[in-house]
Amino acid sequence: MLFNKKIYIDRRNELKKLVGNGIIIMFGNNDSPCNFPNNGYYPFRQDSSFLYYFGLNRNGLVGVIDIDNDIETLIGDNIDIDDIVWYGSVDSVHDMAEETGISNSAPMKNLKTICNNAIASKRKIHYLPPYRYDIKIQLFNLLGIHPNQQKMEASLPLIQAVVKMRSTKTAGEIEELERAAVIGYKMHTTAMRLTKPGITEKFIGGHVDGTANSYGAMVSFPTIFSQHGEIMHGNPSMNILEAGRLVLCDAGAETINNYCSDNTRTYPVNGKYSQRQLEIYSIVEGCHDLTLKLAKPGVKYWDVHFSICKYMTERLKELGLMKGDTNEAVAAGAHAMFLPHGLGHMMGMDVHDMESLDQIYVGFDEETRPNLEQFGTNCLRMGRRLQEGFVVTDEPGIYFIPALIDDWKASGHCKEFINFDKLETYKDFGGIRIEDDVLITKDGCRFLGKDRIPYHPKDVEAFMANN
Repeated sequence: MLFNKKIYIDRRNELKKLVGNGIIIMFGNNDSPCNFPNNGYYPFRQDSSFLYYFGLNRNGLVGVIDIDNDIETLIGDNIDIDDIVWYGSVDSVHDMAEETGISNSAPMKNLKTICNNAIASKRKIHYLPPYRYDIKIQLFNLLGIHPNQQKMEASLPLIQAVVKMRSTKTAGEIEELERAAVIGYKMHTTAMRLTKPGITEKFIGGHVDGTANSYGAMVSFPTIFSQHGEIMHGNPSMNILEAGRLVLCDAGAETINNYCSDNTRTYPVNGKYSQRQLEIYSIVEGCHDLTLKLAKPGVKYWDVHFSICKYMTERLKELGLMKGDTNEAVAAGAHAMFLPHGLGHMMGMDVHDMESLDQIYVGFDEETRPNLEQFGTNCLRMGRRLQEGFVVTDEPGIYFIPALIDDWKASGHCKEFINFDKLETYKDFGGIRIEDDVLITKDGCRFLGKDRIPYHPKDVEAFMANN
């Protein structure tokens, strides 16, 4: 367990107060085999909310919190001798319950009885939206709710309580996020050192993943490393790195205690930016640094996002790629030609923190609602007012996506704000993103991590030349 027993007890007590009544069933995860049952190729990853409230990193567990009777029970089966032979001994479910401050434990078969009694008594059963199919089937067997209906039937009071608690990071959590940032630094500087013409994207990506695995639990998401930076999730391919091109590396670490980092850097394969690359890069760099000035408690991240969009539009107008009134262009969504995603997202134990609970509850609230209609704006993951203790990403980018250029040009979409003739000459450019993890402090914000991954052009070039 990462924290002491009292922290988990206090968290569960606060959860009871916020939810109010009924029974909470919180599922841990099960093993997920690769291509046959005994090939555990996929590393076990516990559910983050289960970790947050119970701190136990073993598969096949369920936490039951009876709010009305103030009874907590850890459900799970003890492993048998056959498993011990192959995987070694682990604590009994009873011992794990005591470790996290729970006095009751029971085998998995008892969970059905608990649910049946609650249903018979017409008591509210709270559960979080399931995202794994084995848990969906288990929920179906327990509550009779079809998997297609389970997200809709999930408990809104429980979702809101979990979001409220997990959004603000404690000092202990921030320490763990700092450790993740240290591993992230090692991952990205490893990639920068190895990048040169003639080797494959896959080679670099493998070293990035290996660095995460050697210092922590795993990568916090599948590593993105590609000369096609205009592809948002361009996983490493067998393509050879070519001089004169940019490579985008978006990668993060997950510590052994399951807290995450998420950074992106874009740099030249041959270690030297061209003038055209610098012109675009400097705009993204400016957006990234402006975020650090604007983000502070009480400010909507929605407003920070659109301040960045207006700054970007002004700079792109100077290059002749955009035109017209800046405010009108941003209101029309013309900037989304270049930035089709949001400025950032919450981060913590999940790299997109709590995304399984639905982004409308995590990144938005009653005051700040998403715009799901406008292209680009519909991809904002975070819009609500910032609070001290939030951890968000700062990740502006500029992308030149040939298919999107062709689509908008053919339809005339935003033609009064975009210079399509000039844009045609950038179809081979790729994309640039700069991303860092930011802690909202009392008066502003700061980077997470002891050392800064180089991102100012002169620093990047100097680092690549000397390594």
